[in-house]
Amino acid sequence: MHDRTALIEMRIDRFVRERLVPAVYRARHPLTIAAWEAPGEPVTFAAARDAEYRPFAIGTPWGRAWGTTWFAVSGEIPTGWRDAAGALPNGTVAEFVVDLGFTAGQSGFQCEALIWNRQGAPIKGISPFNNATPAVLDADGRVDVLVEAASNPDVGSLFTFEPTHLGDLATAGDAPLYTLREMSLGLRDVAVWELLQDFRLLHGLIAELDATSARRATLVEAMDAAIDAVDPDDVAGTAQAGRDVLAPLLAAPAASSAHVLHAVGHAHIDSAWLWPVRETARKVSRTFSNVLSLMDEDPEFVFASSSAQQFAWMKEHYPALWERLKERVAEGRFVPVGGMWVESDTNMVGGEAMARQFLEGKTFFQEEFGIDTEEVWLPDSFGYSGALPQIMKAAGARWFLTQKISWNETNRIPHHTFQWEGIDGSRIFTHFPPVDKYNSEVTAADLSHAERNFSDKGRARTSLLPYGFGDGGGGPTREMTATIARAHSLEGAPRVVHSTPRAFFETAEAEYADPAVWAGELYLEFHRGTYTSQLRTKQGNRRSEHLLREAELWAATAAVRAGVEYPAAALRRLWQLVLLQQFHDILPGTSIAWVHRDAERNYEAIAAELEQIIADSLRTLAGEGDRVLAVNAAPHLRSGVPALGIAAASAARDVAPRSEGGGYVLDNGVIHAVIDARGLIISLVEVGSGREVVPDGQAAGLFQLFRDTPTQWDAWDIDETYRRHVTPLDSADAVRIDGDAIVVERAFGDSRLVTRIALAAGARTLRLSIDVDWHEQQKLLKLAVPVDVHTDRAASEIQFGHITRPTHTNTSWDAARFETAAHRWVRVAEPGFGVAVTNDSTYGHDITRHARRGGGTSSLVRLSIIRGALFPDPQQDQGAHRLEVGIVVGADVADAVTEGYRTNLPLRVIEGAGDVAPLVALDRDGIVVESVKLAHDGSGDVIVRLYEALGERQSTTLHAGFEVTAVAETDLLEREVDAAAVSSVSGGAVELTLRPFQLVTLRLKR
Repeated sequence: MHDRTALIEMRIDRFVRERLVPAVYRARHPLTIAAWEAPGEPVTFAAARDAEYRPFAIGTPWGRAWGTTWFAVSGEIPTGWRDAAGALPNGTVAEFVVDLGFTAGQSGFQCEALIWNRQGAPIKGISPFNNATPAVLDADGRVDVLVEAASNPDVGSLFTFEPTHLGDLATAGDAPLYTLREMSLGLRDVAVWELLQDFRLLHGLIAELDATSARRATLVEAMDAAIDAVDPDDVAGTAQAGRDVLAPLLAAPAASSAHVLHAVGHAHIDSAWLWPVRETARKVSRTFSNVLSLMDEDPEFVFASSSAQQFAWMKEHYPALWERLKERVAEGRFVPVGGMWVESDTNMVGGEAMARQFLEGKTFFQEEFGIDTEEVWLPDSFGYSGALPQIMKAAGARWFLTQKISWNETNRIPHHTFQWEGIDGSRIFTHFPPVDKYNSEVTAADLSHAERNFSDKGRARTSLLPYGFGDGGGGPTREMTATIARAHSLEGAPRVVHSTPRAFFETAEAEYADPAVWAGELYLEFHRGTYTSQLRTKQGNRRSEHLLREAELWAATAAVRAGVEYPAAALRRLWQLVLLQQFHDILPGTSIAWVHRDAERNYEAIAAELEQIIADSLRTLAGEGDRVLAVNAAPHLRSGVPALGIAAASAARDVAPRSEGGGYVLDNGVIHAVIDARGLIISLVEVGSGREVVPDGQAAGLFQLFRDTPTQWDAWDIDETYRRHVTPLDSADAVRIDGDAIVVERAFGDSRLVTRIALAAGARTLRLSIDVDWHEQQKLLKLAVPVDVHTDRAASEIQFGHITRPTHTNTSWDAARFETAAHRWVRVAEPGFGVAVTNDSTYGHDITRHARRGGGTSSLVRLSIIRGALFPDPQQDQGAHRLEVGIVVGADVADAVTEGYRTNLPLRVIEGAGDVAPLVALDRDGIVVESVKLAHDGSGDVIVRLYEALGERQSTTLHAGFEVTAVAETDLLEREVDAAAVSSVSGGAVELTLRPFQLVTLRLKR
């Protein structure tokens, strides 16, 4: 039995479905259609224009997976639609209406199209919920356009996480995926359409209001009356009568205390994900065309877009669209935001690469538009490094926006607007939109949720509402902007105003002068598997970052020392490609197979070009000769070679292993390691102190295989339940001495592991070189290193420093942090003794405490080596991989930093005439030179980026190995700023004092 209100709501549903929606178009008129299928990859407009088209009928299947079909569409408004004067009926608009065969999936995850005029200019994008435009008709009512239709498969927008063959072009097949339903002219009834928008908003508002409120009762009765006012046999003729009934309800103003939502049009377009990078550029063109078309219709509409890379694609491939875009940017309605090359991951991207995300992104926006973007816009990245506030501030940013932390599984960040404090003490004004999504459709439910959810009530009442179809693109629709117009001030709802990110942040700062502070990382309690998935992609990124360091260092040294040309253009192009692949669905390993195979090929090409730049620079520097020279690109002295220099030196040789007591021993007088017949490290002793690393009864170097079946997002997630099902790989097929290494071979499942354990003379690092031939699925392989130290915290390297995290589970926040990201090293220690574990391509770790024999606790460091998720790439990580791990005995933080660089920047050996002194040198190891390059502006000045790595206040002197005329501190964009670290300059000697983890960029003028 239903009450009256429920019955009226049922009546509203049926009225909208059966009366309003069918009456939006008074009539439809077919058009003439011909088609041409591009034979391979997408083609230019010119190629499509000149192709041979054949007649094509509505109802015909089209479009193989990832294919492109061009439709030539022509016709004109029928004479029957016009009156004697040639005008359309009052209150109607003629539109081009397209249905490519849209499925039940999401907008942006299936077929979509771009409409072109015959002159080669994009007109508008077409997608499932935004499929009509009047813009294609000329003054005489004729249509003559080309429609570039992309038959992208829906790889998984319903997120059932089932393995799919569609994510790889080689396996996707050729069968047509869609059936063309409509390409016609429609006569849209404006009053009916407006009444539909009235009903959608007010009906949605009813659901959000308290059941006993007078406003709700009034809305219910008025909507019932509006239905009565509309004649079902003449909806077009009586729609305005229905609107007249509702007009007083829409005119009732919001409460003076209502929350205020700054509505910013947006289309979060993943630069790759369930589609390849090449398709993203087309998604951007479709979305931007849609946005520009909507701006022509709605003068209030404002749109914000991030990612300089996406703008760069438009400039390169869509010149006509680019010119339209620039006009709207100049008006302030099309707003570049974010200041980064792409919306990158921030957990795994290296420090210098994070700096370059801003250098390249902000420079592009400044050069093209004269805009200095001051807001950082990362709504969807999977957690945010504790180093990010300083990096953002150093890039000239004032504000930060994200949304993703609302996805936390366990704990809720207690604020939506706050100051975020990084590891160095830098703070940045931060906002989480309380709507809890970055692609709102501006429904009444979204508006009400934002108001109810806002955590800072009583202190502030303003939040940002990013709206528009996103992820796969599409952007805002006229339905969304219609809702904003109605909700500007509406009783029972928050106020909604068109705005820009800058206007929002300035308003929020002004009303909330003393917000709360959140210190440290913004850890996402979700998607923890992203630290491990797609190992080859992660290795390519790590290697590229370090090769770029070397290439810039030696090219800059050659330019200063020998006057050769600095390869600025090549280095910038390579940086931009590396930065693109740091996008938050590429580097985290959560894209389809196509994306990751492209990334692997790109990394291979990047490495080849950078190796050539390095070789050319070193040949210039070393000169002709037969002396054996060691090349040290690391920031620390190594094997007698100065940091950042070249010298005659011999690398330390590995000590010879010996058999002993049924096992094997490696001993260099600094550490003594015992490997048993299982190939496990059962003892690792610091010789000088006698301190044992391996807890009694345990073994280091133990591989463990876990069941890996996350509840939701396969490649994204590692669920804590993985720990319940573990298989220790504690037996070996063979353990033997091979040269200067102990080799351990293991087979398990369909896979194989080969580990070489070695120790260099004089070193305190036991090295593990790991080859894994991986053929497991839904499994997780970890490497365990138990350490006999009692501590409740562990240090992990992040960008420009390190972060300390609890290893206990005292609070729900601690317990939820069961898998964490680190860069080149992690360290556990008690006073007087510590152990670090380094890596060359691993990011995922878990570090825990365990009871030890004899009392107390020990620590367990585990590295997540490889996974085998099934979605979105069912062949994720299958095949051969090689990794390096180091166990550093008796390591303080400085040792961990040094060994982390050593693991990732091996010495090079070349022949030449003689030593090459470093361009710059520091007299303190705790302050690290991260980058040496020539200035971005082509001036030839030397840019040196350095940071304090130990978490201590330190002073040092930088000595330049060339004539310096002046020294300036700069931001990351190499613009001069007030000196914060430089205390004095005398010739080429620069006195510096840095606070803990401080990042400093210096311009040394020549």
